[in-house]
This record gives sequence, structure tokens and C-alpha cells, in this order.
Amino acid sequence: MAEKEIKKAADPFCFYTRLHLSELTGLKASNLPELLGLIKEAPDSAIYHHTHRFLLQHQYLSPEPPNDFAYWVTSALGDDRLGEKLASIDTTKYLTIHDLREKIIATIEAHLKAYPSSVKRFTSENEVFYLIKCVSFIMPTVYVANDLKEFVEILKKITIDSIYFHMFEARLRLERKSNDFSLWIEGSIGDKDLADKILKLDPYTFTLEDLRKTLIQMVTKKIGKNHGQA
Repeated sequence: MAEKEIKKAADPFCFYTRLHLSELTGLKASNLPELLGLIKEAPDSAIYHHTHRFLLQHQYLSPEPPNDFAYWVTSALGDDRLGEKLASIDTTKYLTIHDLREKIIATIEAHLKAYPSSVKRFTSENEVFYLIKCVSFIMPTVYVANDLKEFVEILKKITIDSIYFHMFEARLRLERKSNDFSLWIEGSIGDKDLADKILKLDPYTFTLEDLRKTLIQMVTKKIGKNHGQA
């Protein structure tokens, strides 16, 4: 039997990557009420930076270290109870930075209400929380996929920065509601089953290299199934 032809995409997938600079805002906090004030007024790029920077800077760790707010509350303020609550916030549940910010605010406000003495916790001058924002530059790569076979071959060689952009940043910071890979596979390839499986992955539980391997395995398996391979 002749091999079934690979289905071409209605529109090719153009891989992008990102570079980022971390920029000090000049704002800082030395206690919990001050941190709460910063979070309420911070630009989205700062909330994103403090909840996601570990994914790239420590991409070999799985699961990822806690967000900066949780880490600072625990290590600098010594408030383990609130630190655990902040660390347990499931980032994958939030489709926008606004929603994630509101969850962090609600968690801190509820803690302050339940434990009023928390306002008395102060850090030393060398442990204050400095608010940093992320300045991103999004750039196209030379890689373009016209079908799933080309797509999986490109996945094997693109940088982890590109995988990060399409799986994390496009969904949350750019508010696309889904990762770019799932959007393309469903919209241009017409494979809703594979798109949904990728969408259901919790990318925060993988290192970026393991996420790459998992995506490659999922797409390769689907190509084989579509062509009657074992």
C-alpha cells in the first residue's frame, strides 16, 4: 500500500523566539503591605517576570522553583504559611496576567485578614524586594513548518527560548488563551485531537528540554498513527 501523503497545513507555522532584558523599576518593599501595594500597581511585565523567570533561568529544574513573591515571603519575611499559599497558585489556570495578579492579591489580602500580625514582619535593608519588569523582544526565526513532519523536525533543533515563547509567553502574556502549537495544529492542520492533548499538558511540570522531548514524541506518534505505522 502506498504511503499516505502528509497533510499540508492551510497556513504554515512560523517559529518565533524571544530575547528579554530585566529592568529595575526603582520600586521596592520591605513588608507584606508594601509588597501588596507593588503587586496592585505593577505593570503586567513585572508580574510576568516575577512568576516566570525561573522557567528559563533554571530550566533544568522540574518542577520549577516557586515564584519570586512566594520565595521572598518565605525567605525574607519568614512567613512560611503565606509562602506555601503563594507557591501553590496554579499558574496554568489563569489565561491572563490580570487574572493571575488578582489571585495573588486575593491570597495576600486573605492572609493579612486572617493573620493581622503579619504586618509587623519587616526585612532588613539588604533583603528588600525589588520590583523588576521584563522587556521582551520577539523575533522570527528561519524555521517554517508546512506539515506535522516538518514541524516535528524543527522542534528537534529550535532553541528552548522558542519553545518557551510558543508554549508559555504566547498563552499568558499575549493572552492567546492557548499555546501557539495547539492553535496551529487545530486551525491549520485540522487535528483537534492532537491539539487538545498538547493543550492539556501542564508545561510547568517539565524542564524545557523534557517539554521538547514530550512534544516530539506526541507529534511523532500521531504522524505514525495517521500513516498506519506501529
